[in-house]
Amino acid sequence: MEKKMKKLREKLGEVYDLRNAVALLWWDQATYMPPEGAAARGRQLSTLQRLAHEKFTDPTVGDLLENLRTYEGELPYDSDESALIRVTRREYEREIRKPSRFVAEFSAHASESHNAWSRARPENDFAAMRPYLEKTLDLSRQLAGFFPGYDHIADPLIAESDYGMTAASVKTVFSELREHLVPLVQQITEQPPVDDSCLRQPFGVAEQLDFSKEVIQRFGYDFRRGRQDLTAHPFMTKFSWGDVRITTRVKENDLRDPLFSTLHEAGHGLYEQGIVRELEGTPLGQGTSEGLHESQSRLWKNLVGRSRPMWRFFYPRLQNIFPDQLGSVPLEEFYRAINKVERSLIRTDADEATYDLHVIMRFDFELDLLEGKLEVRDLPDAWRERMESDLGVVPPDDRDGVLQDIHWYDGTVGGMFQGYTLGNIMGAQFHGAALREHPGIPEEIGAGEFGTLLAWLRENIYCHGAKYTTNEVLERATGSTLSVEPYVEYLRSKFGEIYIPS
Repeated sequence: MEKKMKKLREKLGEVYDLRNAVALLWWDQATYMPPEGAAARGRQLSTLQRLAHEKFTDPTVGDLLENLRTYEGELPYDSDESALIRVTRREYEREIRKPSRFVAEFSAHASESHNAWSRARPENDFAAMRPYLEKTLDLSRQLAGFFPGYDHIADPLIAESDYGMTAASVKTVFSELREHLVPLVQQITEQPPVDDSCLRQPFGVAEQLDFSKEVIQRFGYDFRRGRQDLTAHPFMTKFSWGDVRITTRVKENDLRDPLFSTLHEAGHGLYEQGIVRELEGTPLGQGTSEGLHESQSRLWKNLVGRSRPMWRFFYPRLQNIFPDQLGSVPLEEFYRAINKVERSLIRTDADEATYDLHVIMRFDFELDLLEGKLEVRDLPDAWRERMESDLGVVPPDDRDGVLQDIHWYDGTVGGMFQGYTLGNIMGAQFHGAALREHPGIPEEIGAGEFGTLLAWLRENIYCHGAKYTTNEVLERATGSTLSVEPYVEYLRSKFGEIYIPS
C-alpha cells in the first residue's frame, strides 16, 4: 500500500502543479497583465485547466483510489493518509462527471468575461456584460446538470465551494439570521449617525500600505512566504506552501478601504500559511471550504480588526503616521467611526450589521436566476428594488449596483456568495471558543500580541487543511454545530453598546 500511496501523491502533485500555474496566471491577470494580453491569457488558462482536469480524472487515479479503499478502512479516520484517500475520492467522483471540453470552455469564458467586466464596470455598461452573464448562467446550469438527483439546481454549485451545504440548508440559516438583522439595523439606523469624517480625509497611499503591512505582520502573516499587490477587487491566492499572496486596493480619501481589505485578505493568507507543509500538492493542502475560509478573513478583519483592544495598541501609531488627520481625534471617536452602521450600496464596504443583507440578497438572486424566475435582463431592476426594500438605498447606476461584484463575471452563478455569511457566523463561533479557552486574548491584543489567538486557530483549524469537512472542523473546535446565536449576540452586544441607549 505504501507504493500505491506514493503513486497517488505523485499523480496529485502533477495536478496541483498545473492548478497552481493556473492560479499564477489569474493573479497576473488581476494585477499586472497589460490589457492586450487578455485573449492569449484566456487560451492559456483554458489549456492548463483542461490538462489539470484530464490528469486528475485519468482512470489510473480512479484505479488507485479503488485499490486503496480497503486500506482506507483500516486506518484511523483522522489519519492523514485516510483523509487523503477520502477527500481525493470525493473530489475525483465530482470531477469525472465534468467533461474536459466543458472545463476548458468555462475557463476560457470566465477569463474573457473577467476582462470584459474590468472595462464595463467603470463605464457603467451592464448591456456589454449581459451576454457574458447569460452565457455564465447557461454554463452554470450545464454544470449542475452533470450531477443529477439534486433537490435544487444550486445544490451542486454550492457543494463546489461549501461541501455539506445545500440551497435548503443555507436558506434556513439565512432566513433565521435575516429575522434578527432587519430589526437590528432598523433600530440602529433610527439613532443619530456616527461621525466618520475623520476617516474621509486625504491619506497618503504609501503610508496606508506601510501601516497595513505592519498590522498584518504583527498578526502573523509571513512576508517571507507572501507578498501584497494592488488590484481592483482584492483577493488571496496560493501557489505553494511558500508562496501565499494577497492583494488590496487603496483610496486616498478613505482610510477604511485599504486597511480592512488588507486585514480581510491577510485572514485568508494566515489560514493558508498555517496548513502543515506535509499536505502540499494534495487536495488536503488547502482550506476546507469557502465558508470556513471566510470565517478567518472576517474574524481577523472584524472581530479583531474592529475591536477596541486592537486599536488601543495601534491607534497611537496611526496618529503618528497621520498627525494632521488624526492627531486630535480621540480613540473612542475613531473606534466608533470604523464601526459606523449605515445603509450603503457596496457590499465590500458594508459594516458588520448590514453586510449580510447584501449577501442574502445575492444568494436569493442566484437561486432565482438558476430557477428561471429571474432573467438576466431584469437583474438591474430587481437589484434596485431589493436594495431599497432591504437596505433603504437605491443604486444610482449599475456600476454600484449589479456590476459591483466580480463573482458572477469570472465564476459561476450559484455558490458564489453564501460563504461570506456562513463565514461571519462561524467566525463568531471560533472566536468565542478561543476566548473560552484563553480569556486573556483581548488583553494580549491590547498589548499588540496576537500569538495566542493565532496559535489556537492554527491548532484547531489551519494545520488540518481540508482534512476535515466544515461541520467536522466546527464541532471539533467549538463543540457545537453551525448556529447563528453567537454571531447575533456579538452584533447586538457590540452595536447596542455603540448605538442603542440602555
